[in-house]
Parts: sequence; structure tokens; C-alpha cells
Amino acid sequence: MNVRRDRVRVVTPQDRTPGPPTPGMDRQQAFDTEGTWSGFVRTEAGMVSGWHHHGEQESVIYVLTGALRMESGPDGRDTVEAGPGDFVHVPKGVVHRESNPTAEAADIIVVRSGTGPSTFNVDGPSPG
Repeated sequence: MNVRRDRVRVVTPQDRTPGPPTPGMDRQQAFDTEGTWSGFVRTEAGMVSGWHHHGEQESVIYVLTGALRMESGPDGRDTVEAGPGDFVHVPKGVVHRESNPTAEAADIIVVRSGTGPSTFNVDGPSPG
């Protein structure tokens, strides 16, 4: 599709397309431009995603509903938790996995900046 870059555009929920897959996550892409990826992600209650990283792209996540737990670092020992209204920053290349420890679905908004493919699924983090 030839997209004009000199126009303001709106993507409705019905217009979103499937985003790069990672087991356990429903990514829906809103925009994928030369330096930015943005979209909506839903994680179901109790879900734990596969390990992955975002290559040369850093991510900023905003939690709309539910909860987000993110594991990273050696053996996945570093953990952060976020809830509605919280922002999370994931630096380039950091191997991580996300989970939803609650009994309700979690919805987040993700914006990535950088170049190259946006998602690399991997076996796990480096050992500690």
C-alpha cells in the first residue's frame, strides 16, 4: 500500500492490522513508519509471553487496564510491575517477557522508535 507521508492519518480499532507475533500476546499494529512502530497489545489474564527483544528499537509502554509484569536481565531475575496510568521504558535489545498476573485482560499502548525489524523471538535471557 502506498501511504502518503504528508497527511495526518487516523487508525481506528477496525483499521489495525496484526502486529509482529510473540506467543501469548495479541499485538495490533496502528502505524509502522520509517522510525516508529505503534500499536495496541492485549494480554489475557494469567498470560506469560514468550521471551523476545526489539532489536534496534526502544519501546515505551503505557498501561491502560490491568497489570503488566516484565522480566528481564540475567536469567530473567529483574522484574518490574506496572498498572493503569504507568509508563514503562524498554531499552534497545533488552531480552524480556511480559505477563499479566491479574484475573482480567490487560490492555497497553506501545510506541517504538528505531530502525530494523521490531520483534525478535528468542529462547530466553542470558544466564546469570
